[in-house]
Amino acid sequence: MRIAVLLKDRCQPKRCNLQCIKFCPRVRTGDETIVMGSKGKPVISEELCVGCGICINKCPFDAIRIIGLPEELEGECVQQYGVNGFQLYRLPVPREGAVIGILGPNGIGKTTAIRILAGEELPNMGKILDKPTWDTVLEHYSGTEIFNHLEKVASGEIQTAMKPQYVDMLPKVHEGNVTELLEKVDDSERLADISQELFIDTCLDRNLAELSGGELQRVAIAATVLKDADIYFFDEPSSYLDIYQRLNVAKVIRTLAQTKQVMVIEHDLAVLDFLADNVYLMYGEEGAFGVVAHPRSVRSAINTYLQGFLKEENIRVRVKAIKFETKAPRDDWKAEALVSFGTLKKKFESFELETEPGTIKAGEVVGIVGSNATGKTTFVKMLANEIRPDDGEIDTEVKVSYKPQYIEPDFGGTVRELFMLELEKLAESGFFRNEIAGPLSIEPVMDRLLESLSGGELQRVAIALALGRGADIYLIDEPSAYLDSNQRMEAARTIRRAMEKSGKSGMIVDHDVYFIDMVSDSLMVFDGEPSVTGHGAGPYNMRDGMNQFLKDVGITFRRDTETNRPRINKTDSRLDREQKSSGEYYYQG
Repeated sequence: MRIAVLLKDRCQPKRCNLQCIKFCPRVRTGDETIVMGSKGKPVISEELCVGCGICINKCPFDAIRIIGLPEELEGECVQQYGVNGFQLYRLPVPREGAVIGILGPNGIGKTTAIRILAGEELPNMGKILDKPTWDTVLEHYSGTEIFNHLEKVASGEIQTAMKPQYVDMLPKVHEGNVTELLEKVDDSERLADISQELFIDTCLDRNLAELSGGELQRVAIAATVLKDADIYFFDEPSSYLDIYQRLNVAKVIRTLAQTKQVMVIEHDLAVLDFLADNVYLMYGEEGAFGVVAHPRSVRSAINTYLQGFLKEENIRVRVKAIKFETKAPRDDWKAEALVSFGTLKKKFESFELETEPGTIKAGEVVGIVGSNATGKTTFVKMLANEIRPDDGEIDTEVKVSYKPQYIEPDFGGTVRELFMLELEKLAESGFFRNEIAGPLSIEPVMDRLLESLSGGELQRVAIALALGRGADIYLIDEPSAYLDSNQRMEAARTIRRAMEKSGKSGMIVDHDVYFIDMVSDSLMVFDGEPSVTGHGAGPYNMRDGMNQFLKDVGITFRRDTETNRPRINKTDSRLDREQKSSGEYYYQG
C-alpha cells in the first residue's frame, strides 16, 4: 500500500524548476503520474506512482513523501485532507473509569483524533471526493468497540469537554476576567473547590490577557473540568507548568476519571506514566500520515516508545533505543573550576532572589530545577551577564552562549541565512551538521523564513544556534518547551553529546524530569514563594539534588527495571513510604 503526500507549506513551485515532474520516469514515458494542479501545486497519482523515490531526492525543498504502509491499513483511513494530503489511520477508544493516554510525535494527527472523538470534526474515511456523513462512519465501524461512542456522538447523546492545545489563544476568544469565564462553564457549581485545587484562586479577578502561560493553562483545565460532560479531552495539559503544577493537575484529572471517561495527549513521559492507565502509541511522519497503534498498559507503552520497536505491529519508529543511565555521585570530580559565584542577591519591585555560593566545573552539565517564578531564569541571566546582581560577584572570564526561555523570531530571513550570519563558517562544519543540526532535524527548515516556523521548529533552531556558537559555557533555558517526547529525548542527547565532545560546560533549566535526568551531571535546586522570594542552592551531585528537590515536591521515583527510566511511585504505596523513610527519593531500583 503506497501513499503520496505533498507538504504544501514547503512546496514552492515558483522557486524551483519543477524537478519532481521533469525527472519522474513515468512522466517521461508519457504517463501523467505528476501534474500541476489547479492550485499551482503538483498533484501525484498514487495509482500510477511506482515508488522510485526520484521526486523525493530531486525536490529542493524536501516537500514530497512517497510512503509504503502495511497492507493491513488498507481501508482503515479515518481522515484525509485533500489530494496528496495528510492521512490519519484508526482511532483510539475511550474507556469508562480510566485515563487513556495518546503518545506520539507532533504533526501525526493526535489532535485530529480527539477532535473526531469529541464530535468537532466529521471524518471523511479517506473519501475526499464525497461529502462526509455520520452514516458512512457508523457503517464502517459497525460491530467494533468504538461504534457505541461514535453513535452517541453522531446523535448528540454524549456531552464532551475539551481542553485545547494552544491555551495562549484563550485571551483572544474570551474577553473579561477569569471568574466570568469560569462561571459560564460551571455546570456543577464547583468553581470555589476547583480554583483552590488548581491554585488559581489568586487570579480569579484578573483579566485573561494579564495571565502567564502557566496560569492560562490552569484556567483552561479548570474550565474543562467544571463542565458537566460524559467524556473529557485534555490536549497537552502540562505545557507551561512546573513539576509541582504538573503533578497537581494529574491528580485532578485522575480524580475526574473515577466517574468519567478521560483522554489525554501528553509529551512529558514522567507525568504520562503517573497519569494514564492505558496508552495508544501513534507513529507516522509529521505532516504526512499518522497511525494509531493498539493500546498498551502505560508502562509497556512508554518502554516500547523508548525502545522504538512496536513488536505487535512489526514497525520500527526509531533507529536506536533511548537509554537512561544511572549516574553515580561525582564528589571526587577533579576538573578545574570554570565559573565561581558567591552569594548572589537580586531585588525587583515585587520579587527577591538569593543564591548560595557555588562552582561550575569544566565539562560539567548542571540541571536547574524548581517551581515557576522562583528565580531560575533570573539566575541564568546573571551568569549570562544579561542582568547584574545587586550584591555578590561572579568570577568568570569565560565566553557565554545563552538560549532564552522565550524565543522571538525577529530575524527577517531564512534559518540558513541566520546560521550563516551568527555562526559564520561553523554552520557548514561537519561537527555542526552531524552532531547538532542533524539530530535536531534542522535541515528540513533550513530554507524557510524564521517567522514561519512553529513553536517546536523555532525551539530546535534556537537550541542549535546556542550550541553552535563558540563558547565555554552554554546556558539553555527551557529547551523542552513546544517539543514532543521524541524531540525532547533527541534534544537532551544532542546537548549532552555536544558538551561531552567539546569539553564545554552547560546549565540547563527545565521542568521535564526525564530531560534533566538524561542531560545533567549535577543539579541546582530553587525554592521559595513564587513571584515573591526565591532561593537557589548547589550544584549538588544528582542524587543529593534530586532527593532535596523531590522531597520538596513530595514524590518519589524508582528506576524501571527494563529501560532504567525514572518512574513516579504511587502516593503512599509501599515503595513510596519506604523511600521517603530512608530519604532516597530518586535512585531506588
